[in-house]
Amino acid sequence: MFDSLTGKLGEIFDGLTKRGALSQSDVDAALREIRVALLEADVVLDVVKNFIEGVRARAIGEEVVRSVTPGKWSSRSLTII
Repeated sequence: MFDSLTGKLGEIFDGLTKRGALSQSDVDAALREIRVALLEADVVLDVVKNFIEGVRARAIGEEVVRSVTPGKWSSRSLTII
């Protein structure tokens, strides 16, 4: 289960790091994919909702999302775990 989740999250972040800058739609799409991956890994729905809300709040809290590189966004956002 964890290998599958790790693989899916890795694919999501690999897709993000290929971009030069993140837009709000990039963040939304990544969060949607992360939500699906967590639910497919049988993570409790309340935990998934809280996690996604926390990451979204931190991403929106960045002054300008486009100025944050994808690698920095993913590592900063995942520190709330």
